[in-house]
Amino acid sequence: MPVLPGPPPVEVHLKRSARARRFSLRVSRLDGKVTLSMPLRAREGEALAFLRGHEGWLRQTLQGMPDSAVRPVGLGSVIPVEGREVLLAPGTGRGIRADEGRLLVPGDPETVGARVAAWLEVLARDRLARASTHYAGLVGRRYVTLALRDTRSRWGSCSPDGRLMYSWRLIMAPPPVLDYVAAHEVAHLVELNHSPAYWAVVSRICPDWQVQRAWLHANGQVLHRLRFQD
Repeated sequence: MPVLPGPPPVEVHLKRSARARRFSLRVSRLDGKVTLSMPLRAREGEALAFLRGHEGWLRQTLQGMPDSAVRPVGLGSVIPVEGREVLLAPGTGRGIRADEGRLLVPGDPETVGARVAAWLEVLARDRLARASTHYAGLVGRRYVTLALRDTRSRWGSCSPDGRLMYSWRLIMAPPPVLDYVAAHEVAHLVELNHSPAYWAVVSRICPDWQVQRAWLHANGQVLHRLRFQD
C-alpha cells in the first residue's frame, strides 16, 4: 500500500479496474479511506505521479472531514444499540450482558471491540430474520437465505433467487429503520427493480419508509465510523 509522505502521511489503496479509463481519487465519507482507481494496464509509477499531482486536493478534502471520522470501540465507548446509546463497561462472567444503559463486557479489554461486534451481529441476525419473515408474509413470498456482512456501499440487497443480505450495523439504528431496510429488500422478491410498482409494494408494507430512509441518509455514516477491531 503506497503512502503519501508529509504531515501527516496518508495511506492510499490502489484499485485496478477493468472499467477505469483514467486515474481517479476517492475519499470515503464513511471512514476517510483514500482509494486511487487505475486502469488494468497502468503502471504504478504513473498512479503515484497522479497522486502527487493531486496532493493539494486530497489533503484539503481530508482536512474537511470530521476529526472523528473513525471511532475505535473499547471500554468506556458509547455506542448505539437499536437507536439507544449504551456505555461499554467491564463485566464479569463469560458473556456480554445488557444492564440499564450499559453493555457489560467481561474478558480481555483488548478484545472488547471484536466481542461487541460479534454480539451485535447475533442480535442483528435475530431482528432482521424476524423483520424479513414478517414482510415476506405480507407480500406472499419467501426468501431463500439471509446473510450478514459489514458492507459499506449498501445496507442490504436481494438477489434474483431470493437471497437476502444485510449490514449487521443496522442493529445500531432505531428499530423502524431496520424494519424499513428489511421491507425494502423483501419488496424486491416481488419487483426486482426500483420501478413505480416496486415503490408501491414498499409503501404498502412500510408506509413511513421515506422517514426511515431519510434517517439512514443523515446518520448512516456515524454507524460506519465505529471501528470494532483493527
